[in-house]
Amino acid sequence: MRKINIALAEDNSFLVKSFLHKLSFFENITVKFTCENGKELLERLKIDHNIDVIFMDINMPEMNGIEATEKVKKIFPHIKIIMLTIYDDTENIYNAIQAGADGYILKEIDPKSLYENIEELISGGVPMTSQIAQKALKLLKKTNIPEISENNLEVIELSSRQIEVLKQLEKGLNYNKIADNLIISPKTVRKHIENIYNKLQVHSKLEAVQKAKKMNLL
Repeated sequence: MRKINIALAEDNSFLVKSFLHKLSFFENITVKFTCENGKELLERLKIDHNIDVIFMDINMPEMNGIEATEKVKKIFPHIKIIMLTIYDDTENIYNAIQAGADGYILKEIDPKSLYENIEELISGGVPMTSQIAQKALKLLKKTNIPEISENNLEVIELSSRQIEVLKQLEKGLNYNKIADNLIISPKTVRKHIENIYNKLQVHSKLEAVQKAKKMNLL
């Protein structure tokens, strides 16, 4: 089982303890350090950037999570960042995505779901709780997405199973839940999603769903 190194940027000590407790159930997870703001996070990363995933609070003193995300992504693009917040408002979602966030989940998430989100992220997915995924999809509809040419419409075809997987993604479900619903393995779900991304020439579940809708595949 692959070892996963985690860092946490959160200024609420109670939430830090809660977060550490949730991750303590999983032997392959190591929390290398915690810090109270984005400025401290950057300083710690300069010393040790052997980090796979950063969980980032949004509202922190000195340097907030969105500004820190943008800076981390410029200096350490290999590190994945999940916004960990109590807020699901459209402005924060938009700003987090623009800053380069790789996922966006609410703080009250249970340990099992938290771990599933980490696995999904490491596997190339974009973890989001369902309510945030729905808002993000609405957000994408309002942004300028390149028009799809008629040529693309003619050559791109998805299998019936891939359409089923896309419909599950549209609901904001993670890989394990999709696997349960379709009675297939999470590994098979990942493979289907990889093939969907390749066919649609997209890089995230949100883009995949949006493009499929534009092409009347959903």
